Amino acid sequence: MIAMAETKIEWTERTWNPIVGCSLESPGCKHCYAMKMAGRLEAMGLPAYQGTTQKTAKGFVWTGKIGVNDHAMLEPLRRKTPTTWFVNSMSDLFHPDVPDEIIDQIFAVAMLCSRHTFQMLTKRSERMRHWMQRLEAAVIAWFVRGDPELLNDSFPHCAGSIAHPAGPRDWPLPNIWLGVSIEDQKRADERLPDLLATPAAVRWLSCEPLLEEVLFDPCDLARVDWVVVGGESGPGARPMHPEWARSLRDQCAIAAGVPFFFKQWGNWSSIYDRDNDDPDWRRVPKPGDWDKKRWLNRAGGQGFHGDNLHMLQNVGKKAAGRLLDGIIHDERPANG
Repeated sequence: MIAMAETKIEWTERTWNPIVGCSLESPGCKHCYAMKMAGRLEAMGLPAYQGTTQKTAKGFVWTGKIGVNDHAMLEPLRRKTPTTWFVNSMSDLFHPDVPDEIIDQIFAVAMLCSRHTFQMLTKRSERMRHWMQRLEAAVIAWFVRGDPELLNDSFPHCAGSIAHPAGPRDWPLPNIWLGVSIEDQKRADERLPDLLATPAAVRWLSCEPLLEEVLFDPCDLARVDWVVVGGESGPGARPMHPEWARSLRDQCAIAAGVPFFFKQWGNWSSIYDRDNDDPDWRRVPKPGDWDKKRWLNRAGGQGFHGDNLHMLQNVGKKAAGRLLDGIIHDERPANG
């Protein structure tokens, strides 16, 4: 079943897709795996995916249409085993075309399923912040002032979940993790402030695909509960310089003590470090070999120049693995 499925994503257990469909938002979306998969599922005739993609000379691309899978909406309620869910791996919960009432329904299900953990991730951080701030004001009005009208009027499904015997009594909701995708410094500067202003029990960052070195203010990073880092995989994957991953690992460990999860290198693996390996000019790619090997410096430039110059080879995701300096980093939030 596509709506709820076991997954190979290392940091979660299952995916839950009550909505599907999206649109490209930033450079990290360029090779979106969900866009390609949605095109295949649409071609197979799955109702929720109809109209969410269109086929072009370069493959399937999002149309921006959002499809709602009503049957999938209640899947977590039917699963009794406590489970960690990645919400909307085939969409973005806070996409501008997702109606407020659909977000309300998804949160209502999560509220009713306190046995589960829901990992929500967005590139639309501003809408997430506004939505959660409004929900917080409504919840406070309910619990503190005994005034249910704001919650009933704006978040009717959430109001029903809170009033339900199985509903939550804590705020922020402890089983809902809210995160943002960050692929470069520009997106870090734009999205992290929104995340830090978002009411959440667990705030997290998915730095995948990591497309350049990203530096955080240590005080800001200390307010994040989890950082996931990974390179890009699949056709056309862009390489990740080893120092970009090491930088985030060190920022988490030294500056903030934040749990660090290294998901994967992606397709590309470092096979030569000019600063630390003996010079071997035979490694220089020959003409026509740049689809499999390339030089990359720390600043992201290509060619045989720059700091921390590495030769990277496209060896595929499995061969590249997920060892960072010989270690698997599988840290998770304290309550995860």
